[in-house]
Amino acid sequence: MTWADRCLVVLAPPLGRLVVRLLGLTLTVREVGLEHVRPLWEAKAPVIYACWHGRILLIPYLYGARHHVHVMASRHRDGELVSRFIQGFGFRAVRGSTTRGGSAALRRLARWLRAGEEVGMIPDGPLGPRYVAQPGVIALGKISGAAIVPLSVSASPGWRLKSWDEFLVPAPFALVVVALGEPIRVPSDADRGVQEEWRKLLEQSLRSLTWEADRLAQQTGIGNGESGMRKGEWRDSNPEPRTPKPDTESRTPDPEPRSQSDT
Repeated sequence: MTWADRCLVVLAPPLGRLVVRLLGLTLTVREVGLEHVRPLWEAKAPVIYACWHGRILLIPYLYGARHHVHVMASRHRDGELVSRFIQGFGFRAVRGSTTRGGSAALRRLARWLRAGEEVGMIPDGPLGPRYVAQPGVIALGKISGAAIVPLSVSASPGWRLKSWDEFLVPAPFALVVVALGEPIRVPSDADRGVQEEWRKLLEQSLRSLTWEADRLAQQTGIGNGESGMRKGEWRDSNPEPRTPKPDTESRTPDPEPRSQSDT
C-alpha cells in the first residue's frame, strides 16, 4: 500500500462518517415492512440482511447502534475503507468477497449466525452486474438456516453517481425510505438447481423492493403495511422512479429446477 493509500485509509472513513452523521440530522426516515422483521428481532433470531451495493450508504448510520451486524468486506483497499467506515457506526467487518477469500468469509459468517448474530451481505457486490444477485447469500442461508431479509433504501431528492452500481447519495433534507421484505428461508437440503431458484427469488424480491422504495420516496404517501417515521417532515416529490418495475411478483420458487426443455 502506498503512502497516499495509507493516508486515504486513515482519513477517509472518519471524515465519511462525519459527513453521513451531519447529513442524517437533516433527513426524514420512513421504514416500511417492519412487520416482516419485527418477529425475528423480538425472538433475537439470526438474520441475513441483503441489500444492493448502490443502496447501502445510510444503513450503518441508521441501524449500527441497534444491530451489530457482521458484514463481508473485500480484502483490497476499498474493503479496508468500508471496514473502517462501518465499524465506526457499530457494524463489524468480516474480510473476504465473492472473488477473494469468499469461502472462508462465508464460514465465519455462518459461525456468527449459529451464535445468534446478524449478518449483512451485498448480493450484487463487489463489482456487479448491478441488480443481479450472486449465489453467496443463498449458500449462506442454506448452511446456516438463518432467514434472509431483503431490504432496499431510496431517497428523494438525491444523486446517483456514475458508477456501475449507480450509488445513491441522499440530498440534505431528503425523504429516505427503508423497505424490508418478507424473509426467505432456503432449505438445508437444496441442491444447486433449487438454490438457483431461490437466488432468482431473492433477486426478484430485491428488485421489487427497490422499485417500491423509489416510488414511495417520490410521493407523499407511504402506502400499505406497517411503517415507522423518524426525523422531521416529508419535504420533496419527484417524477416516476428510475428503477425499472419488476415483471413478476412471484414469492415462491419452483419446487424443482426447470430443465432446459422447459424454457
